[in-house]
Amino acid sequence: MNAENDKRVDRLEEENLRLKEAVAELSILNDISTAISSTSSLDMIIDLIVHKCIKHLKVEQGTIALLDEKQEDAPFHTIIRKVDTSKEIIPFRLNAQLTGWMIKNQRALLINDLRNDERFSENNVDDYPVNSLICVPLLAKGKMIGSLNVYNKRDKEGFSENDKRLLTIIAAQSAQTIENARLYEEEQALLHMREEMRIAQRIQMELLPSESPLIDGYDVAGISIPAKTVGGDYFDFICLDDKRMAFCLGDISGKGMPAALLMSNLQATLRGQSLESLTACECVTMANSQMFKSTEDDKFATLFFAILDHKNHEIKYCNAGHNYPYLVSTNDHTRLEAGGLVLGAIEEYDFIEESVPIGQDDILLVFSDGASEAQDADGEFFTEQKLLELVMDHREESAERILDGIVTAVRAHSTNVTQTDDITLLVIKRL
Repeated sequence: MNAENDKRVDRLEEENLRLKEAVAELSILNDISTAISSTSSLDMIIDLIVHKCIKHLKVEQGTIALLDEKQEDAPFHTIIRKVDTSKEIIPFRLNAQLTGWMIKNQRALLINDLRNDERFSENNVDDYPVNSLICVPLLAKGKMIGSLNVYNKRDKEGFSENDKRLLTIIAAQSAQTIENARLYEEEQALLHMREEMRIAQRIQMELLPSESPLIDGYDVAGISIPAKTVGGDYFDFICLDDKRMAFCLGDISGKGMPAALLMSNLQATLRGQSLESLTACECVTMANSQMFKSTEDDKFATLFFAILDHKNHEIKYCNAGHNYPYLVSTNDHTRLEAGGLVLGAIEEYDFIEESVPIGQDDILLVFSDGASEAQDADGEFFTEQKLLELVMDHREESAERILDGIVTAVRAHSTNVTQTDDITLLVIKRL
């Protein structure tokens, strides 16, 4: 009878232990479910999952590593790492062999003696202080997005199959929530970036002339159409005194925000130097030195800078590696070539300046290569020759109408082709 009672007590104790384990498992699953449903923060969701796993499974450390398909060399990015704060522990993560195994097999991995596991014989135990681990994949809609990992069970017996089963359930319960939170944060980051780009575009447009200067005896117009939200092309009109106006058109290497930042820096430099009554050559020389000192080797700018004396009808200019502008007369045209290298290539360079008269009805066209090199569907350029022909064909029209005609023709040439470079044009016509 005593033996029978003892067996009955043992069975009751075993059943009671299983019930306690089941209640504990349900508790952790309920805690995780409740908590992750109350927040959309990716970090908070992952932090809570890892914390609960460390506490319930009694391990030294836990991590969640998300898979980044863009990083081929290190595809797993550990974004949350928690350790048992009761002892000094060096943080660690899955090494290359283990991550490779997880990506290839995409199933739970339980190891209680990593040192002697033949599948991972190349592990350096001294550098990788892991004795036991469980890694389970995070699968969202059948796609692996990362892994949930716990290391070094504090019990001597090591991890059990029940531990692996529980961690697998937690991973299955959490994976889609983690993926949704990550996608939400990526969407918010994208929206924030778009808003910043919209603001940057507005600021850049405000830096360009809002209206053309009114000069007695001249008709002036300029336009810049960026290929992206912000661009690297730049044009400006700077009134120096009652008889002189400086004007310029620059093209920064590259596109987008980096080019836009360099453009604004160049603009500030030229405006400051112009107002000091420097010559065109001196302004370009100082701008070149400043760009060389403040930019990397692969950054440069082309620039056409000139000063119009609208009393004496003369243009003094310096062309730093820019497309040669056209000065179009009734029966002829001239290319304004004098100057030198692009800005930022060499710190000290002897730029040269040249003077040209602007006669009655002459038209000066300054342009960036975004206009002349606009391509059609077959890859054919619009060409500088077509720009010249348009000016000559529309020479009786206003500067604004000449610009409109060029822009319309360039866009017609590039129908159904995405604009790849900024288009900037400047027209000065003597009446």
